[in-house]
Amino acid sequence: MTTNKLGEFLRAHRGRLEPADVGLPGGGDRRVTGLRREEVAVLAGVSIDYYARLEQGRERNPSAQVLDAIGRALRLDADARGHVFRLAGLNPSPAPGTSRDLVHPALLQLLDSFPSAAAYVLSPAFDVLAANSVAAALLSPFSGMTNMVRVLFQHPQARTVFVEWPTLAENVVHALRLNAGRYPDDPEIHALVEEFLRSSPEFRALWLDQTVSGLTRMFKVFVHPEVGRVELTYQTFDVRDAPGQQLLVGTPEPGSRGALAHLSSLQASDVSRT
Repeated sequence: MTTNKLGEFLRAHRGRLEPADVGLPGGGDRRVTGLRREEVAVLAGVSIDYYARLEQGRERNPSAQVLDAIGRALRLDADARGHVFRLAGLNPSPAPGTSRDLVHPALLQLLDSFPSAAAYVLSPAFDVLAANSVAAALLSPFSGMTNMVRVLFQHPQARTVFVEWPTLAENVVHALRLNAGRYPDDPEIHALVEEFLRSSPEFRALWLDQTVSGLTRMFKVFVHPEVGRVELTYQTFDVRDAPGQQLLVGTPEPGSRGALAHLSSLQASDVSRT
């Protein structure tokens, strides 16, 4: 993993914009795709030399005002702008610690207050820290594997259970990159990324895309071996008293409520027999 993360991020997003996207004339000898460095510098109101040094990693202390101007020039959304600030060290990151892996008892009670929805808590590295009975039943095909990155890229049933696997994998990797920027010293995130950069070409391609995007509203389709197709709409909530944790709540679409209820009853029966 490179030490010039900010420069790589800026170059990647510069390469996605054409002059017409930002109101500049095109044409001429353009040896690279996207905007030139000097075009970004003009749009941001900084010197060409300064912007070049920033991309090359020779300028390590950009101001918040400069980063904000560059973010506007590159048409970055809110997640990407926040990521730029964190890469530049302008946003303090919570120190890694076990508190992000502990789920508060009140949050555990909240999980059980969703009797017909799949609710679970994720760590910054996408470990499932806690899950209600509905979520446990839904994720039962992956029993023994509790990290969602590992599930997606290593479990043999992942591409069967998750109908829209490419979209889900993309969302998770982009959100993991966002968390890596928020918690640059997190050993679990670092180890996970290093492992999958080596072992998974698909993960590597998504990671090197340099896209960051938090988990928000998602539509997921499961094909569960017990009950078949289940469709849910997920909402994601940040856990304020445990920075980095996220609560995901998936409510079933009308046509999937019966299947999800039946799956939950099967899971309850299995538990009662053990």
